[in-house]
Amino acid sequence: MAYWTKTEHAEIPLEQDHFGHISFFVMLDGKKSTAERIVYEALTLLQERGEQDPIETLESSIKALTPTLEVRSRRVGGATYQVPVEVPSRRARTLAVRWLVEFARQRREKTMAQRLANELADAQSQQGGAYKRKDDIYRMAQANKAFAHYRW
Repeated sequence: MAYWTKTEHAEIPLEQDHFGHISFFVMLDGKKSTAERIVYEALTLLQERGEQDPIETLESSIKALTPTLEVRSRRVGGATYQVPVEVPSRRARTLAVRWLVEFARQRREKTMAQRLANELADAQSQQGGAYKRKDDIYRMAQANKAFAHYRW
């Protein structure tokens, strides 16, 4: 009796770019197929809710979570300033996916697929823990705008 079978997910075509990035952050202990299955199930749950295309939901959620500014510590004359800097696009996307998975893991739903699906839906509607993190970082950068001239 086979204890492992590969499941087919042909109904949701995915760009390898977003899917691979998210499944990489979902993966624990090198279990790539389990991580991919979790992401597929989350997208299937979004599709069953009938909101819109799950791939569009995924892209718009990542776009909603992508930060534009962050603060970096800079020492000048013995004092440390929080200097706001623009986030490079690659780092911004990595941060967005990292926050998405991090706050999905902290949710209280039963399965990881349900947690991820709900966090994606919350991010699209500009709610949830990941969106709050993005908003907090942006507000911190705006509050420290006076130190922008220390940018290097």
